[in-house]
Amino acid sequence: MTTFVQLNHGWNADPNSPEPHVTVVDGDVVVTFFVNAFQFPEFTEGTKATIRFKSCQRYRIGPTNDEGWYMGQCRFSKLVPQWGEFYQLAGDSDILLAPNDWSVVQPETGSGSMEHYLFYFKDETFECVARSWEVELPVNRLLVSDRQQQVAASRRMLPAAQRQR
Repeated sequence: MTTFVQLNHGWNADPNSPEPHVTVVDGDVVVTFFVNAFQFPEFTEGTKATIRFKSCQRYRIGPTNDEGWYMGQCRFSKLVPQWGEFYQLAGDSDILLAPNDWSVVQPETGSGSMEHYLFYFKDETFECVARSWEVELPVNRLLVSDRQQQVAASRRMLPAAQRQR
């Protein structure tokens, strides 16, 4: 079974024209895109966010767009909770690594935990396998790591009386 954990809370890519741009920098994959200032007014229209995938093994830009996803043309169409979001995936490696158009950044080392990430942009799908991620948001330049996001999410799931600790 494949599971999806949504990672983008309080931010997202522009729903109309995010124009993602991918670069490889010293073993990391960096994705820059326009943010959604319509849904999140704390961002200014035309500004960009950056996600850095650290120690990336492989990545791909897939052709599935929003229309293809809704028509069931994506291997995750019936599985993923919602189009247009950023997810960490876990589960059946045959499904996760099924595409044959991956760009290899560095060979698999077998050491350390690697995670599978998926971001559905308007006209394409970005996936990668990397050790961790962080996002740089435009307005306050806040840097949020995946670990900080997980801790914050786990605190939100605690009963209110335990959150203060």
